[in-house]
Amino acid sequence: MTPDSGEFPKIIVICGPTGVGKTGTAIKLARYFSGEIISADSIQVYKYMDIGAAKPTLQECAAITHHLIDVAAPDEPFDAARFARKARVIIDTIRQQGRTPFVVGGTGLYIKALLYGLADVLPANHAIRRRLQAEAAQNGTLWLHQRLEACDPKTAKRLHPNDTYRIVRALEVYETSGQPFSKSQAAHDFKTCPFSVLKIGLELSRPILYKRINQRVEAMIQADFTDEVRQLLDKGYTSDLKPMQSIGYRHLADFLQNRCSWDETVRLWQRDTRRYAKRQLTWFKADSDIWWINPEEWESALPRITAFLT
Repeated sequence: MTPDSGEFPKIIVICGPTGVGKTGTAIKLARYFSGEIISADSIQVYKYMDIGAAKPTLQECAAITHHLIDVAAPDEPFDAARFARKARVIIDTIRQQGRTPFVVGGTGLYIKALLYGLADVLPANHAIRRRLQAEAAQNGTLWLHQRLEACDPKTAKRLHPNDTYRIVRALEVYETSGQPFSKSQAAHDFKTCPFSVLKIGLELSRPILYKRINQRVEAMIQADFTDEVRQLLDKGYTSDLKPMQSIGYRHLADFLQNRCSWDETVRLWQRDTRRYAKRQLTWFKADSDIWWINPEEWESALPRITAFLT
């Protein structure tokens, strides 16, 4: 039996870089095909993180049912494996109701975990983790990042020097197993996909996408994103938490904690968002099964989706 036989549950994936227009396009398509949306975004899962996560508005959620938004506190562990478990249950429920599941987002690892599964990773060593966190507090995250560069340069290269959570985790894995975290990730066993999947990627020309990203940052500023980050810090969610290290949140936390000027904050925020979009495109472009369209021409997807669901 193959996914093309039609015996696997059918789902539609809509992916692409940040700022490309995934939410708006997905809502139009889900409305047309009586669907519901499962957010595949690693920040939208967290409560209180609304503006920076570009969550759908109340009106958008009223138009189409959205899932896996606001399901965890910012200090609660949430990873790709947990996302996949929850998403598969939701997909079953949506299909039992005779509706179409749309998996929508830009977190490539979440989508990959859902479709193929992730092998069990090394369990946490809490004693080592606490020690590394104490060392980060005493010596600074940059010091830990330099240690990571010595033992696992591949992982160090892809992690931001201020990403305390992931740097600590990578060093924890290395100290526990004696192997670099990058080698552990490469050993993940991706199994046969249990779904029949139509993957649609959204893309714009690089200049247009980058312009939209810069404009989105300005819009978030106007929407009081700074106050959102201030309230998170006031609630006790420290800037070294995993979601607080995400783009926008870490930049504004640095500003609010007097580590960066306002002009430099905005410049780095826009620059890092553009770089993130480029990494997302690199990830998704490696998947030859993705069919790419311009989001402004979303209606061009209707015949293909119709044929897929028939």
